[in-house]
Amino acid sequence: MKKITCLFGCFLLILGGVSVNAEVKNPDTFVLADIGSVETLDPAKCYDTAGSGKIWTIYETLVFFDGPHTGKYAPILATKVPTVENGGISADGKTYTFNIRKGVKFQEGGDLTPEDVAYSLKRAMILDPAGGPMWMLLEALTGEGNTHKDGAVIPGIFEKIDKAVEVKGDDVVLHLPKPYPPLLGILSYSASAILDMEWAMANGCWDGNIANAANFNKPDEGKEPLRAIANGTGAYKLKLWETSKQFVFERFDGYWGPKGQIKTAIVKYVPEHATRMLMLKAGDADRVHVGKTFINEVETMKGLAIEKVPQLAVTGALFCQKIDPTGNTSIGSGKLDGEGIPPDFFSDINVRKAFMHAYDSDTFVKEVLNGLGSLPGTPLVEGLEYKKDVPMYEFDLKKAESYMKKAWDGQVWEKGFKMVITHNTGREEREAAAIMLKENIESLNPKFQIEVRNVDWKDYMPAIRQYQIPIFIIGWGADYPDPHNFMYPYMSSNGTYGKFMGYQNAEVDQLLKEGIENVEPAKRAAAYEKLQNIWYEDALGIALFQPLELWVYRDYVKGYVMNPMFSPAIEFFGRLSKN
Repeated sequence: MKKITCLFGCFLLILGGVSVNAEVKNPDTFVLADIGSVETLDPAKCYDTAGSGKIWTIYETLVFFDGPHTGKYAPILATKVPTVENGGISADGKTYTFNIRKGVKFQEGGDLTPEDVAYSLKRAMILDPAGGPMWMLLEALTGEGNTHKDGAVIPGIFEKIDKAVEVKGDDVVLHLPKPYPPLLGILSYSASAILDMEWAMANGCWDGNIANAANFNKPDEGKEPLRAIANGTGAYKLKLWETSKQFVFERFDGYWGPKGQIKTAIVKYVPEHATRMLMLKAGDADRVHVGKTFINEVETMKGLAIEKVPQLAVTGALFCQKIDPTGNTSIGSGKLDGEGIPPDFFSDINVRKAFMHAYDSDTFVKEVLNGLGSLPGTPLVEGLEYKKDVPMYEFDLKKAESYMKKAWDGQVWEKGFKMVITHNTGREEREAAAIMLKENIESLNPKFQIEVRNVDWKDYMPAIRQYQIPIFIIGWGADYPDPHNFMYPYMSSNGTYGKFMGYQNAEVDQLLKEGIENVEPAKRAAAYEKLQNIWYEDALGIALFQPLELWVYRDYVKGYVMNPMFSPAIEFFGRLSKN
């Protein structure tokens, strides 16, 4: 894979030993130069780290992860974290009671009430946008992973939602059909952000009448009502959002908690690595996104603080088995005629296995990631319960060739194909993975032609949800630290990725159900062991790597706290100072 190394070697700036300008510019302003554009600010729709980072800046949740801990929580809009010991969780694990904090103001002037909390959770579950995050809360509070099944609304689902969330005086009570151990983690996620009920209704959200819930369910793509506006209780409020350019946040002086030292926080969209490095060197950015490919470059620069944090995350190359050919520029002719691929090209396991054997994992980790990653084998990563060692598809082009010759009864080898592998803009390691697969597959047969294409993040997920991308390279970070949060999204027929891979397996869906509904560790372990085996046997996708992520700050920045739950797209500005 010398071409991979050369590709990124050409990007490096000659900055060895360079001192970063020590001057602190604008001490009450923090600038983050990042690579992720944002699709939406509606908490019920957003399901990516770039968007979640902005939502957590503006909004708050009932509880949140406590500092660097992944399984310990701190009270935020609730006055205490419920436990069995303090009476907040019933002995049977099916009732959670949250006492709601008083004296909290929304940024537009409203007062927080228990009714706002109940409305926010119900409204999010009612909205339940396609490919969104609400499967987690719906599964916990109603026993259903979605509001729809087989294209139709599940009978009685809105009534279940209504009964699951109750206001009792100053408390909000959640009623679960069964114990659901990860619930506090789900309530910490950005999708559980608390809204001002009157403000939300005034801006086109659910009207509060459960009889009208169906009218607000599953809005059209990009039509969720809070896509571009926000009003939370957080320490910072949205001042400006210029799409694919920048976010500007300003300190909320009416915040109920400790005031941030930073007055203004700016997140700039800067997809070019060289530009980010120049901003860092000149002091025009206080932190920048640095791809793992470039670790050697920043380690030679003085005046920086570099944090390396193991992540509960995985990046994969996923095969879509039922591509939508409508207006699709990624599949050429749409036929197996040497000029394209058919929409069901990856439904043949021989094609999938050929691509699996074309991934040179050892070279990738060593030369692209600079050792800042490991090979999980499946979406269930190290650091989570029930992780097991599974066989991996070794890099072997002879085996890849053999499978390609079998694919589609020999037609793939005879006729060849053209297709596109896609990654999101600014992710150098994902681009490198795409190039590696392209070069290795093309080396098998001159009739195989693959284009590597990058897509801006705000357009990437919509294209995936529309079944437009044959192989999509994408990451997943923990919403909550549990195996279910990784295996369900990747493998469920309704999962965030599984659905849009066109994968359906009744046994898998049943095992996922057993995995989350059982409280006995042995039964959970058995379910997730089988799921990991099926991932390998069905060759569903390439688990490219589990990352060790980089945070690169100017060394005068203080107050940040690292947590394996959060990617570098997320920054908690209220903790920071520049001194």
